[in-house]
Amino acid sequence: MGVLAAAGIGHSIVSGLETGIGRVDAFSNMKNRPESGNGMNVLLVGTDGRDKISRAERKKYRLGGAPCHCTDTIMIVHISEDRDRASVVSLPRDSYAEMPEHIDKNSRRHHRAHPVKLNAAYAEGGPNLTVRTVENMTKVKIDHYLEVDFTSFMKTVDVLGGVEICTTKPLKDSYTGLNLPVGTHQLNGGQALQYVRSRHIDGASDLGRMQRQQRFLAALIAKATSSGVLLNPVKFNDVTGTLLESVRADKGFGTTEMLTLGRAMRNFSPKSSEFTTVPIGKMGHKVPGIGSTLKWDDVKSRKLFQALRDDKPLAPHRVKHKALAVPVSPQQIRVQVDNGAGRPGLGKRVDSELRRAGFRTTRTPGTVPLAPGARPLARSVVAFDPRWDRSAKSLATALPGCEMRPVRGQGPLLKVIAGTDFRGVRAVRAEDAFQGEFGAVTGDQVVCR
Repeated sequence: MGVLAAAGIGHSIVSGLETGIGRVDAFSNMKNRPESGNGMNVLLVGTDGRDKISRAERKKYRLGGAPCHCTDTIMIVHISEDRDRASVVSLPRDSYAEMPEHIDKNSRRHHRAHPVKLNAAYAEGGPNLTVRTVENMTKVKIDHYLEVDFTSFMKTVDVLGGVEICTTKPLKDSYTGLNLPVGTHQLNGGQALQYVRSRHIDGASDLGRMQRQQRFLAALIAKATSSGVLLNPVKFNDVTGTLLESVRADKGFGTTEMLTLGRAMRNFSPKSSEFTTVPIGKMGHKVPGIGSTLKWDDVKSRKLFQALRDDKPLAPHRVKHKALAVPVSPQQIRVQVDNGAGRPGLGKRVDSELRRAGFRTTRTPGTVPLAPGARPLARSVVAFDPRWDRSAKSLATALPGCEMRPVRGQGPLLKVIAGTDFRGVRAVRAEDAFQGEFGAVTGDQVVCR
């Protein structure tokens, strides 16, 4: 909400803004909720409400006809206990979800628990059922609910004076009309909406769109914190007043909470924010009567949401700039190390050095037995299933001079057989900024530089 206290924006101004917020009952009659963790969790929902957008703007930005008032974007925004970090986790709208037992808000019919796509929760039960479904899936307790629609989004970007976006490849989507050549662009509200809505730029579809939404949020934070908006009471009032025209929030999100967020953002910057998407285990998971869904990776998603509950950072430690760029980040590569050189302790040394470089080693190095009269392995080997060749290239880059050996059917676990040539592990980093175990990045990694 801005640097309220530091900017001298007092309780009276915030109270005035509070009266402009639409209120929803997002937490009534909720039982068996997850335990509270450290920090604050806000469920941020973007809807396609476009009632106040002119017909000309709808045509220009290809917003279609009547609004469906469904959830286009769903994110958990975690504010750390020390108020120094914001972690944003995108939840794909097509995620396979188990909807809790509920009463349909439209038909008033009783529904037992049943599988759905995540965005169906809003259509059937509004904010309350959306919160219940997200808590049921993540086991993260939601403290506040915030809903923003197309109208407020466009107008807020315009009041800020536009937001700067950079792209290293052309972005073109015939559905939304987005057409950005390579370079830096100052997007107005309508163009920004095209940017965050586009799903047909590449094969990444909705996942690619969520990455662009995250990049845009980082750029929005950069603009707000660098332009003086948060420190200027008049500008602050204009921006927040515009934003809150089409915002709905839970009844508990009042003056005190606004001031708390204001203090949290006093020293906020893009570096203070981190972004990721819940790990996906299976694309195109077919469900009878529902269609194709995205199935979360059970193990990785549990670890991700546990990190939120424990108030831990999601983005990996920064890698030195001298590190070589590789196709896949080491944090996403699993490795088994074996000692093929006959040197005691070599397997443990290689395992430790690879782990320090970010690779997910098994920590249980083995030994390749030498046949009588056989020579120790002279050249280290990276054995890999050809389906994981990009991961193998990344690992081989960290082991200069090694031999790459394809082994069909080996699976995702890569194997290193250490030879007598081993001299050390070279530092590597992912070409794509979205790296690490959870694919998280900090805002300063994705904004224009």
